[in-house]
Amino acid sequence: MIARAVVLLLLTIVTGPRVLASQTGPVRIVTLSAAITETVFALGRGVDVVGVPSGVVFPAEAARRVPVGAARQLGAEGILAQRPTLILADSTLAPALRRQLGRAGVRIELVSGAETTEGAMARIRQLGRLLDRRVAADSLATGLRRRLAGVAPLAPAPRVLFVYARGAGTLMVSGGGTSAAEMLRLAGATNAVQGFEGFRPLTAEAVVAARPDIVLLPSRGLASLGGVEAVLKLPGMALTPAGRARRVVALDDTLLLGFGPRLADAVEQLIHLLERPAP
Repeated sequence: MIARAVVLLLLTIVTGPRVLASQTGPVRIVTLSAAITETVFALGRGVDVVGVPSGVVFPAEAARRVPVGAARQLGAEGILAQRPTLILADSTLAPALRRQLGRAGVRIELVSGAETTEGAMARIRQLGRLLDRRVAADSLATGLRRRLAGVAPLAPAPRVLFVYARGAGTLMVSGGGTSAAEMLRLAGATNAVQGFEGFRPLTAEAVVAARPDIVLLPSRGLASLGGVEAVLKLPGMALTPAGRARRVVALDDTLLLGFGPRLADAVEQLIHLLERPAP
């Protein structure tokens, strides 16, 4: 018995704890957002992840996990097929889906989904508590806050129009209270659209009135439109400073809007994009 105890102790030291404090047996985690996925891996619990949202590409290990469906088109069948013992989701999880998963007897934890600096910190620390990684979470959050504090924001602040696109049929501009608006604030840029919260359809009048110096899109959105030339042909764009200077930039979707552990990297890369001279 003593020898067996020593072996178990050595395995714990080498591999780290594989069970949650409130659960016995092996842990099989399904994550339902890119930010949660990145954070779980950053905290060293990626080995226990068996399912992730479709389209997750970072970290590389997460991309090799089973995709359980698009983040906003999730179904119970794809999730439960991975035999999860723990599902980590944010507030966007549909109540009906949550009830379905709950009836299957799976433990579900809702994690902070706020798309702000403080929301990112809260998510890291909450997951640290849930996954028995408090020390790692404190270190990760502290390091992230320190890096963000050291970022030099843009000066003078350019006017930036954020466009969310999924093909020409889905074109929206970002007002206040969005992840895009928060990223622009962190970078020291001015959101070119003011006066409303959330997203509204892109119109020629709104584009001209915004007078953007730069147009910013998520990379997949830019690709869905057909590239920079297609953006420059959008209604009203040619009449803006951004259109005349051909200043259209894009950043990886998850990095730009995810508010995960790479938030400082995202802000730094966004600043670099926005301060780049016009082509």
